[in-house]
Amino acid sequence: MGLISTKTHAILDYTVSILLIATPWMFSFHDGSAAHWIPVINGIAALIVSFFTNYEGGFFKIISMKGHLTIDVLAGVILALSPWLFGFADQIFLPHLLIGIFEIAAGLMTNRAPFQLGKEMSVRTAHHS
Repeated sequence: MGLISTKTHAILDYTVSILLIATPWMFSFHDGSAAHWIPVINGIAALIVSFFTNYEGGFFKIISMKGHLTIDVLAGVILALSPWLFGFADQIFLPHLLIGIFEIAAGLMTNRAPFQLGKEMSVRTAHHS
């Protein structure tokens, strides 16, 4: 069982996605470079994945939670390493590295299955019979 519920993860997804999109303007590197576009693209992709995930924050429920978390970890690795992979570490790296590490950690520490109220209630009822 993960430390982060899927409901909390959904809230983090939408919050971090918006943060990623805003990061180039928040830290003044909105210059059209790779440093600028990588967090923006990562944030937009995270929003799309969240919309299609089968969890409390999803609207279309197509992507499994396990698949979503795998995407989070991979995206976090790419984001964290992007300053060195794309050659802009000498200009800016800390936002990419820290948010990337956060994405990896959230992906690894979240429950693999969303909470299901009906299933939980049937288990509790069976124990009290």
